[in-house]
Amino acid sequence: MDLELVTIGTELLLGHTIDTNAADLGRTLAALGARVQRRTAVADDATAIADAVRAALARSGFVITTGGLGPTRDDVTKRAVADVVGVGLETDTAYLERLEQRWRQLGRAGPMPAANRTQAQHPAGATLLPNPRGTAPGIWLESPAGTVVMLPGVPHEMRGLLVEQVAPRLAARAGRVDVTRSRVVRTTGVAESALADRLGSLEATLRPATLAYLPSFDGVDLRLTVWGRPAAEADAVLGQGVDLLRAATGEWCYGEEETDLAAVVLELAQAAGVRLAAAESCTGGLVAGRLTAVPGASATFVGGVVAYADAIKTAQLGVSDAILAAHGAVSEATVRAMATGVGARFGATATVAVSGIAGPTGGTPEKPVGQVWLAAMCADRVHAVCVGLPGDRHEIRARAAQAALDLLRRVLSASRDRPR
Repeated sequence: MDLELVTIGTELLLGHTIDTNAADLGRTLAALGARVQRRTAVADDATAIADAVRAALARSGFVITTGGLGPTRDDVTKRAVADVVGVGLETDTAYLERLEQRWRQLGRAGPMPAANRTQAQHPAGATLLPNPRGTAPGIWLESPAGTVVMLPGVPHEMRGLLVEQVAPRLAARAGRVDVTRSRVVRTTGVAESALADRLGSLEATLRPATLAYLPSFDGVDLRLTVWGRPAAEADAVLGQGVDLLRAATGEWCYGEEETDLAAVVLELAQAAGVRLAAAESCTGGLVAGRLTAVPGASATFVGGVVAYADAIKTAQLGVSDAILAAHGAVSEATVRAMATGVGARFGATATVAVSGIAGPTGGTPEKPVGQVWLAAMCADRVHAVCVGLPGDRHEIRARAAQAALDLLRRVLSASRDRPR
């Protein structure tokens, strides 16, 4: 199954919108055994769209487009594609009635605008793909020139149609094919070079899977990929490879695929029956924000204090003037006091504290920009570490929040495993 993608939208060319649709399509299609031969981005212009679709059909005979299916004047994909395959547009009366019914249910005044009625139009002979997340249906068009699948440009609508409508049709069309599939193991707290040293001798064992190192603020993701194998074989190879990687990365590994470290921390805390709290200086609430972004965080996380100024560290967290005078705000003594202080303030039995120098100014030879002290408390034991983090202010703060969550994960894990 060879095909091409045409992503439509002037905002993509201007850089105002990141083309996440193409990435989602690429991953999903590879897992189905389809090969994306080319990807083209064009403006909301009928001529540009028609030229791109016509050329793609000539090369591969199968094209998936995203964007240009809405009700406004710049949504011209359907007309452009209809012209390419030599058919007109027709109105699906049943779908039009559903649009009008939805308009009434939303309590809109007056009749539905004529622009919205165009969303019930499609190239003659096409099949509409139901879109429960929006008003623009997907369109599957077979023609002598080839197949064109038109999907909305709104990412969550596109993904829903891709999984629910397009993928099953492609799988049925292809029959038994070789696939390309990947799995990801997530690590944090270790440099890419150190991982490469650790895993270098393992890479031959992972074959036929290939291993890629993907560093980010959160750590280093390890992506295993199997290319051009039957689905069952690919899944078996990936399963064995993931087991090997998890064993080799040990305490640095915190999950797979899209696992969020904050969610892992909350699960550990809930299993241990502890109440969590955070005390933050340089991260300004990023740690608490990460935790509360996870649904159900309120079952464990009780609150936090952003103690940016030294006076707030003293007044809200009980950090003594003597500690601050002797050691400074960025010090082991201060973060230890912050961790115990926020626990006392909120009645929390597990806490995390952060204080550092995010820059670009404020560093000294003794305490350079990027130096961050972290502390985590569990069961009245406080563990503190100092880390040196690279990057600009934004990067240092993001890395500090991740490092704080990782320290808390390790402390909670050690507490869980400690003999009672």
